[in-house]
Amino acid sequence: MTATKNLEQETTGALQELRVNENTNDSPESTRKFIESSTPPSLDEVETILGYEFKNKQLLEEAFTHASLGESISNERLEYVGDSVLNLVFTKEQYFEYPNLSPGTLTRLRAANVDSDKLARVAVKHGLHRFLRHKKPLLEEQIRQFSEKIRRYPLHSNGQVEVPKALADLVESIIGAVFIDSNSSIDIVWKVFKYLLEPIIRPETLKIHPVTQLYEVCQKRNLKVKFVDSWREETSFDVFVDNQFIGRGSCRDKKDIALNRAAKDALDNIWKILDAKDVHSI
Repeated sequence: MTATKNLEQETTGALQELRVNENTNDSPESTRKFIESSTPPSLDEVETILGYEFKNKQLLEEAFTHASLGESISNERLEYVGDSVLNLVFTKEQYFEYPNLSPGTLTRLRAANVDSDKLARVAVKHGLHRFLRHKKPLLEEQIRQFSEKIRRYPLHSNGQVEVPKALADLVESIIGAVFIDSNSSIDIVWKVFKYLLEPIIRPETLKIHPVTQLYEVCQKRNLKVKFVDSWREETSFDVFVDNQFIGRGSCRDKKDIALNRAAKDALDNIWKILDAKDVHSI
């Protein structure tokens, strides 16, 4: 129990240390150059994608209005609602679907299904981003890069890909809009979004976060892990195990992604320094 608690504290500490605020503001220069090439498609298409017809069309419009437009409404309040509703929906469904899973495993399973990586994939997969009204000049390129990079990670990147936050916020906003429009029915929300959220991550497909996994592997072998932060100077992290260099990861824009990539690189390399006979016992 003590070892597990220490592991959780080490992992949490390493991650919390590296949290940085996402830069959601595009440069003034790029904003001036941004010109909307066409009017967004009709939101009627969104109702077709969702398989849900809104009684209050204003909620649908609000869900697809980004704060960058500077209008009197934005999807921020619906995002707030949708975030809570999505967590509640998954909590309910998982409670009944997995009666033998511990609260800790259920929490990790839920987190993997409702985080920014997973939700942004929903927006891209179903083309919901095409309807978002915004004035963020860099967003289209960020979406393009995200769409390309996630091909390497069909289900989830576990923190190794930069996620356009606006996409995850959009999906939460739509969830919030459906919840309000349906008179607060979580059953209707689940009916609408269960298909859209597929493939849902299940216990057998749940992957351990690379930082957590690295600590687990090393703890079993009584090896000391050390992350060296060179992000400000070189946008990278180096990983040492028992003072031996074993991995590196970099990311220009996101410090925590650089950390995650370093941990993954270390995991890929650590087997090379372990005895072959012990590899299979970890």
